Amino acid sequence: MRIVIAGGHGQIALRLERLLAARGDEAVGIIRNPEQKDDLRAVGAEPVVLDLESATVEETAEVLRGADAAVFAAGAGPNSGSDRKDTVDRGAAVLFADAAERAGVRRYVVVSSMGADPDHPGDEVFDAYLRAKGAADAYVRSRTALDWTILRPGMLTNDAGTGQVLLAASTGRGPVPRDDVAAMLLELLDTPATAGLTLELISGNMPVMVAVKDVAGN
Repeated sequence: MRIVIAGGHGQIALRLERLLAARGDEAVGIIRNPEQKDDLRAVGAEPVVLDLESATVEETAEVLRGADAAVFAAGAGPNSGSDRKDTVDRGAAVLFADAAERAGVRRYVVVSSMGADPDHPGDEVFDAYLRAKGAADAYVRSRTALDWTILRPGMLTNDAGTGQVLLAASTGRGPVPRDDVAAMLLELLDTPATAGLTLELISGNMPVMVAVKDVAGN
């Protein structure tokens, strides 16, 4: 498979790219900073430099053409303000969805956030982040030309992955290693029957593959 990942230098994206490359898939990571190219190549991914805050839908669609799936894993980052939460976490997600649709890429997986809600109250930067993610999720869910799955992980950690998770429409709060989020994304990409689902993910006691089969109804 050829998988194009927005936010290709993110911690989850780099893990996913490594997993894809290890099994012989083609991982393409979209990055804004050319200095990150070598980091992507080191995990076996093909870097493409494109700023999703300023790119057009057509420019982004060019990168996506011929892909089997698209993964939106971009984010403005923890040190960014409310404005960039809107331009990246919402705006770039909307652009990427539009571009996937234009390129004819139906399978579309989003890395969202637990608590994402377009109507989330509050004036803090994290409140703006949850509103931006929620608005992006709502937009993606409205696109009938996309076979979307939205994954909302709990508190992300850099602990070693266990491969044991809890995956459900609602899980309650909890931590989850980035390793396990990447493994879950890989399994979701392999399971088209999860299209149309918004799922929360935390650490649990069910193997990733079994958890996905369970929510997919098989």
